[in-house]
Amino acid sequence: VVELFTSQGCSSCPPADALMHDLAERDDVMPLALHVDYWDYIGWKDEYADPAHTKRQKSYASVGNRRMIYTPQMIINGKDSLVGVKTMKLAELIMKYKMEADKVQLDIQQTGDSVVISVSPTSEPVAGTYFVHLVQYAPKRTAYITRGENAGRNLDYANVVDRWITLGHWNGQTTAEFQAELAEGLPAAILVQQHGPGAILAAAKTN
Repeated sequence: VVELFTSQGCSSCPPADALMHDLAERDDVMPLALHVDYWDYIGWKDEYADPAHTKRQKSYASVGNRRMIYTPQMIINGKDSLVGVKTMKLAELIMKYKMEADKVQLDIQQTGDSVVISVSPTSEPVAGTYFVHLVQYAPKRTAYITRGENAGRNLDYANVVDRWITLGHWNGQTTAEFQAELAEGLPAAILVQQHGPGAILAAAKTN
């Protein structure tokens, strides 16, 4: 899972936004663009921004003992942080997590707009407390920026997070089931993440 914290008002963000299109074409990566609102004051209000995304980025900073938050920033699998566009380092981190053994079995059964999610340890119980998140996103959005640092640019965005719901807690020990209703017309991802926010141990897309 690659979370990009970005803003339409940030002149450094378009290269990172463009990279998300490439990641979205991969079957082994779940990219999610979370637009933040703290650059809105410099001349352009990001129409996709959500204060909850800023709060999530601040939580990551607190856990990682970072005093500042920046855009663009990528968080990989809830653990590693990359500020700016570092494609080689990102590729290394993606490969690192692909090589790790699965600790969590995540199954999704979908009927129309209803989903049932089953979470269980693959073999041994995993220590800690976990959240099960439902994240819905728009695969592509476009914005014409008329003010601020990116004024005059027409920008495309991939996998823009539109809805983030925490379905409940999982104890890491036994099988648990969660039910949810999807907002019509938006694809979704399910994430199993350690409290903190910490490591993301499993992720899957709905149909």
